Amino acid sequence: MLLNRTFLFFSFLLIFQIHANAQDMRWLKHQIGILSGTTMDGRGYVGKGRERAAMYIQREFKEFGLQPVLPDSGYMQVYTFPVNSFPGEMSVSLNKKEIAAGTEYLVDAASIGFDGDKTKVKKINLDKARTKEEWEKLKLEMGDLSKIYLLKNADSFCRRMSIRSHQLSENLPKGCFIVPVHGKMTWTVATDTTSNTVLYVQDSVFPKRLKYASIHIQNKFSPSVKNQNVIGMVPGTVKDSFIFITAHYDHLGQMGHDAVFPGASDNASGSAMMLYLARYFASHPQRYTLVFVAFSGEEAGLLGSKYFTEHPAVPLSNIRFLVNLDIMGDATDGVTVVNATEFPREFKLLETINQTKSNLPQIRSRGKAANSDHYWFTEKGVPAFFIYSNGGKGYYHDVFDKASELSLTNIDGVIKLIQDFIPAL
Repeated sequence: MLLNRTFLFFSFLLIFQIHANAQDMRWLKHQIGILSGTTMDGRGYVGKGRERAAMYIQREFKEFGLQPVLPDSGYMQVYTFPVNSFPGEMSVSLNKKEIAAGTEYLVDAASIGFDGDKTKVKKINLDKARTKEEWEKLKLEMGDLSKIYLLKNADSFCRRMSIRSHQLSENLPKGCFIVPVHGKMTWTVATDTTSNTVLYVQDSVFPKRLKYASIHIQNKFSPSVKNQNVIGMVPGTVKDSFIFITAHYDHLGQMGHDAVFPGASDNASGSAMMLYLARYFASHPQRYTLVFVAFSGEEAGLLGSKYFTEHPAVPLSNIRFLVNLDIMGDATDGVTVVNATEFPREFKLLETINQTKSNLPQIRSRGKAANSDHYWFTEKGVPAFFIYSNGGKGYYHDVFDKASELSLTNIDGVIKLIQDFIPAL
């Protein structure tokens, strides 16, 4: 009888735990859906989606019971930076066929506008430029602003000239240029403009003979765009020593009216996980004060975290550790920890917890990298990890990064790992 009761008790606990985990994942998926939904406009610089996301995170902080850190401005740390955006109508046709923004072409984020109907296209073979001198000579063939230039063999040219592909536009003269690409296309945010208009077009959509193109693109350069970092805290028994949990909530936004970049994996998922942890720790205060920061400006060059470290809400020397969460939609293959080699004691602690609890199949070590908002803190002497998940379909900085594409496999394990890691620091 006792054996039966024991079996029933543990069976009940197991069922309860499974049910609780399922509820947690539904809550997390709901948050991701909100932050990457249509009302957020891709959390970029066209429309008001970025502001809506900031206000939503602030409301959640208040509902969870987090306290503001900034005495004068509440939860919001406001700053500005310049942005180039594409808020207007956008259309591109090759000969007579219109192609689709986002899936079949991208406009270089630093491009200026262009307006031309049935403009003659001239092919330029970049393989002719083997040296810098030959490149300067070849640029003279692209001086007619009444034409659009189709740049052949741009990939090999960039490799030969040691130019990163996304920096090609900076090396081109004035004018309008079409660059054929094969495979995945990724977009970004630009904080300045070039003197040209550059389109990256999937090679599969080109007609056999491209004679002319009709291109209508409107850009808007704004020298001072208001942004907000959203900051809340859960006071600990030690008031002046802090552990930070951070994630960026901004993304790429829209390119014209039709191409929207939802940013579910990058980084509605990390923001949702930060919100989950904020809710959890608000009900489970720790010894050290926990500070939760939702950064803006990450996609524009880690600008929100840079501003924070230059205008800290708390003394940086009082931050014991920072955990930054980015790309948390699928941990099928575990997680990678940036700065693991910089802080081996904390990484060993993370590994030990995982080995004991079996939360994740693998925790990979990675060195220092300037690839998310942890970076500026590390540069200022704050010990920090950037943790991202390994798995998923590879949708990144594109229009396919939607909430429906995230499996959330093992994401509950990531949450449990961090819940155990924070008190152990």
